[in-house]
Amino acid sequence: MTLGLLWLLWAVADGPQAARSLAAADWRWLLLAMAALTAQTILSAFRWRLTARQLGISIGRGRAIGEYYLSQIVNQSLPGGILGDAGRAVRSRDQAGLLAAGQAVIFERLAGQIAMFSLLAVAFVATLAVPGGLDWPPDIAVSVAILLAAAVCAAGFAGLAGHLPGALGRGMRSLRSALHQALAARTALPGQIGLSIGTTVCNLAAFAFCARAVGVDLGLAATAALVPLILLAMLIPVTISGWGLREGAAAALLPIAGATVAGALAASVAFGLTILAALVPGVLVLWIGPQAKRRATVQFEAGAQDGTRQRARAGCI
Repeated sequence: MTLGLLWLLWAVADGPQAARSLAAADWRWLLLAMAALTAQTILSAFRWRLTARQLGISIGRGRAIGEYYLSQIVNQSLPGGILGDAGRAVRSRDQAGLLAAGQAVIFERLAGQIAMFSLLAVAFVATLAVPGGLDWPPDIAVSVAILLAAAVCAAGFAGLAGHLPGALGRGMRSLRSALHQALAARTALPGQIGLSIGTTVCNLAAFAFCARAVGVDLGLAATAALVPLILLAMLIPVTISGWGLREGAAAALLPIAGATVAGALAASVAFGLTILAALVPGVLVLWIGPQAKRRATVQFEAGAQDGTRQRARAGCI
């Protein structure tokens, strides 16, 4: 699916021109995008740590960052984009059980999507209502409105499902209570809002920087209203890490902001490649962490053995 979509886009979106734009990309903007994506990963790890703490799971900062990098590496390598998150839940289940660990992972990702959808809704309404906003094609505007309405209906149904009788109602009430504790409790809400806004801004800024690197200048309105739709396309679990779907969404949406189809394709490919490059520090974190732990263990054991020998000599004296 991934290769087929990319081949199709290469054929219909002037792939050779997109390749030339990528070859001439301004590396300074790409470095800024890498910095934004790195900040997004760290903020997401802290959001997971906060969410887990609310559910009775204590995770250190270094471990949270390392685990988040590992989950991203897995998600970027395998279809679906969720197996890395599942592994993160399994490896953090020792304190409160797999259910709480799984909820911490799901709720953390949900907080990010709520922030993304909220920004999309505000930007969509603003660009429709404010003079000089984006010139939305009617079919795309209707589709976006349906998407936002479906999200609101899903949230409303989840809230009302707790009133259902029987086991389903009890399960939904328990889930709603855990969700409130993780995201909306007084000790969690300010941090969740700040971290979710931060991750969303970093994601959108990284895409805008990649677009600028290949010669596509996205304004604030296009970045806030169009880029969330492009990133949300990556959630459809039919390709590896959203490759192909993201590029198709970019080719369909960025021309609304005045970009060429080839420029949109180049911007999306640059973003995907920058995501992979931004994971390199994660590989180093995952490699250095165990190495440092093994060195510390060896030093501790050597010190213990030396102390034992010294006590033995003192006893002999």
